[in-house]
Amino acid sequence: MEFRIDRTAFADAVGRSVRALPARTPVPVLGGLLLEADAGRLAVTGFDFEAAVRVEAEAEVAVPGRVLVLGRRLLDVSRVLPDGPVSCALETSRFTVEADGTRFGLSTLPLAEYPALPVAPAPYGTVDAAAFATAVAQVAVAAGRDDTLPLLTGVQLRLDGGEMTLSASDRYRYAVRRLEWKPGAAADGVVEALLPSRRLLDVARSLGRCGDVVIGWDPARGGGLVGFEGGPTRTALRLLEGRLPAYQSLFDMAGAAVAEVECEGLAEAVRRVAVVAEANSPVRLDFSSDGSVMLRAGFGDDVAAQRLPATLSGADEMPVAFNPAYLLDALTSFESPRVRLELLGAGQRALLHGVPDRVPDPGAGTAEAGAHRHLLMSVKQLV
Repeated sequence: MEFRIDRTAFADAVGRSVRALPARTPVPVLGGLLLEADAGRLAVTGFDFEAAVRVEAEAEVAVPGRVLVLGRRLLDVSRVLPDGPVSCALETSRFTVEADGTRFGLSTLPLAEYPALPVAPAPYGTVDAAAFATAVAQVAVAAGRDDTLPLLTGVQLRLDGGEMTLSASDRYRYAVRRLEWKPGAAADGVVEALLPSRRLLDVARSLGRCGDVVIGWDPARGGGLVGFEGGPTRTALRLLEGRLPAYQSLFDMAGAAVAEVECEGLAEAVRRVAVVAEANSPVRLDFSSDGSVMLRAGFGDDVAAQRLPATLSGADEMPVAFNPAYLLDALTSFESPRVRLELLGAGQRALLHGVPDRVPDPGAGTAEAGAHRHLLMSVKQLV
């Protein structure tokens, strides 16, 4: 195996694919990156059974071949290489990397012990990469972090006609985002898949500037994988078992009072007053029909308060309290300048919507309307 490649392209391919490698693994070969050189291309692949990331780059291939090299060691090397062409070769059991007089020798891992890579699912449709990255980030904040409850650590992907719905919940909050996508010729019926949120967020961010993301799905093979392809990068994610509980009844807020406030200002006020609060202590919001909301936090002599302009309809006053971290996650997930809160009262559900700065076109579809909603449970005991 022998090839030459531009240093920037080499570092980019290694950096993207290394994201699939596990932080710790009892299987040493899973810490390796698979390099395959053939026909003017270098493919770099990382794999850990949950995700496979393959990145291709142009290269001058003198001798085709394959090699398995420790991924994070190769990443460190690629970052410090001088700019310009990089020459790589497999010399018996050593992989050499050379650029502008700098030379590295790296030990290799046994290819025979490397597991078979999953076959990428067939293309199923496309979605705008930037919109997809934004949507995933908006819902992923509501996904759980407890790996003992894997179902709640996922983002549920639903494809139905020309609409994609992303949703996530950790039992205390539930975020949902709808956007448009373009089904391919093979698309048929409704697809639902639960994907690991941290993996999906990383994939969406890495493909955010690719123009369009091709989504792969192959129901003929059982639908155990969902693929994402953009630019030179192809990723396959293995599905989590189960599906999230339905959210439609939770989002029914009949009889709720409705408050509206400037989003960034409210987020900044929450950060400010929460400074005096103990860990996980709530921040109280007192909305009133006089056109303001009073934020309070703390106990005893250690307290903070701030008043902001706000509107309230459906009630003369509405006191609620939230976990400040959860409330900040919700507020910062919206891109609109104002946020609308549907409130049922202390200890009950609160539904947040973004308020667009213009009236949406009725014929523009769900992507134009935004369709991002975030449900929070308010704290029963007010401060």
